[in-house]
This record gives sequence, structure tokens and C-alpha cells, in this order.
Amino acid sequence: MHQNFNKYSDSTSFQEYKVGEETYKNVICSFGTENKKRIIIGAHYDVCGDQQGADDNATGVTALLELARMLKGQKLNYRIDLVAYTLEEPPYFRTENMGSYIHAKYLKDNNIDVYGMASVEMIGYFKDEKNSQDYPLGILSWIYGNKGNYITLVRKIGAENFVKNFIEGFKDSNQVKAKIFSAPKFVTGIDYSDHLNYWKFGYSAMMITDTSFFRNKNYHQTTDRLETLDLKRMTKVIDGIFLSLIHLE
Repeated sequence: MHQNFNKYSDSTSFQEYKVGEETYKNVICSFGTENKKRIIIGAHYDVCGDQQGADDNATGVTALLELARMLKGQKLNYRIDLVAYTLEEPPYFRTENMGSYIHAKYLKDNNIDVYGMASVEMIGYFKDEKNSQDYPLGILSWIYGNKGNYITLVRKIGAENFVKNFIEGFKDSNQVKAKIFSAPKFVTGIDYSDHLNYWKFGYSAMMITDTSFFRNKNYHQTTDRLETLDLKRMTKVIDGIFLSLIHLE
């Protein structure tokens, strides 16, 4: 990944840290480094167990790699850091060993000016059939429908400016059907990715997702394979992220 990032970015680096005797690495590449205020777009590259992890989270990593290619040479209003995290999956989830916790804490400890963060977490699974979409609360199917044919922009209630502006830009790009899910942090699934660590440190953060196990029953299974994904719609999600980023003011 470092090698691929290095083809396109202004700078590429590892953020190394130890857990016990093992060394782990986040991989970071940056664009628009002349700007002080930065945006973080992150995705975890580890997989749960011995499986391919096509949707979880090879799709997020693919988004980072493609965004790196697309951002090269762009005139940007913000510095954009694409960050590939390690140790998002169990047994490290919700611990201070998560790569995203290490990264968010670094930003806070060094008083780095962060506009906001978006976690790209499973963006490749879509279904047009009825009853292909579940929810943490059954009543939500009356609001959002029962078809898993959209990407979800997840934010907590009371979201700050970055999240509001990013979502507006994503919706305006009109690349793929998208729905906004706003809820308190205690609702199941709303904090099931790396953005939770940026919330911990007070940053404006959100998640872009196909809703994970609420739709994709291959979640954390050996059946999470490339042939189950809708690559065309996944590509449109990446295009929406890119267009939102370059038009943010």
C-alpha cells in the first residue's frame, strides 16, 4: 500500500506503534500539504479471521487507493490525509490499540487543525430485492425502506460542520443512491468503525457504509468474497467521496 500511495501523494509515511512485542503500522498519504487544516479519510486494512474480507474491508482500502490516484494534481482547499488503519477488527475493536485510536490521539496531542474525518467501511454490497435490508430498530424500515440498494452516510445527532458539508456535497454529486442516518451514539452499529475514535477526541466524524451486517450476511464469514460485490455501485460511491472532497469550501 505504501508503494501505491507513493506514486501519487505529496508525502507517504508509516505510523508505527507496538502492541506487546509486535509492531503495527498505519499507512498515511497526504495531498494539499500546503494547507493547514486537514481532512482525514480512513479505512482499515485488517481482516477478521482467516477470510478474504472483500467487503470488510477491501472495499474501503480500494477507495483509498483510488482516491489517491484521483487526488493527484488536484487544487485542494484542505490538506487531505488518506489513512489505512491496522487493528480495527476484534480483539482490538474499542481498545486503545486500534490504529485509528493511535492516529486520532496523535492529532489531538499535537494540536493539529482537523476539519473532519470520514471512515470508509464496507461500500461494495448492494441488493435490489425486497427485505434485503435490516435495521437496528425494525421501525426504521418504514423510513428507509427494505431494499439494500443505497449507500448510508452515518452521523451522530448534532453533527458538526464537516459532516454536514461533506454529506451535502456527496448528495449533490448524485453518483449513487444515498441515505443519511442520524442517531445517538448508543444505537447499534452507528459507531462500528474507525470514526468512533475521532468522536472520542472531539472531532467531526462520520461513516460511509453499506450498513455491514444489517445487509451483508457474509460479514465476518469466509463467504465475504469479491464475486458478491457490486463493483459498479462501489465505484460510484468512491466518485461521490472524491467530488465531495474537491468541492468542500
